[in-house]
Amino acid sequence: MLSNSRAAYRAHNHQRCIDAAMSRAHERCAERRARLTPIREAVLALIWQSHRPLGAYAIADKLPPVNGKKVQAPSIYRAIDFLLELGLIHRLPSQNSYIGCPFPGNEHSDVFMVCRGCGSAAEVSADALNQIIADTSQRSGFLLESQCVELTGLCLACRDGELP
Repeated sequence: MLSNSRAAYRAHNHQRCIDAAMSRAHERCAERRARLTPIREAVLALIWQSHRPLGAYAIADKLPPVNGKKVQAPSIYRAIDFLLELGLIHRLPSQNSYIGCPFPGNEHSDVFMVCRGCGSAAEVSADALNQIIADTSQRSGFLLESQCVELTGLCLACRDGELP
């Protein structure tokens, strides 16, 4: 019998994630008076299709035509820059890849658990860690502008040998 968390993982509905991300993106764009173009929307939807970070080349390879045309690399990079600026996605520096942000518009740090088995990544809240980083920066007189903490290990499904 599967544990509740493993059963939930198997039954996960990525379309629900995509729909929620699109809704948040439209709200965020309305707040900022920014335009969510078809290319930007397609890139965001592709990033949310799984919980695995995607690099720009993978996005270019997997992105379907938009308005009947293949999307060129410069347009993909501009879309990524736009999505980063609005806080709709995050960049994982160690992989030079991108993952959707479930909390756009909210102050939070970038703390990710990255599975070395299946490649999935999850953004987590870590207030105590954030406070330690802020206190350490303040004590040293360092003006912290951004942070990204990546934890690498095995997700529950991979740890139990259920995924590749």
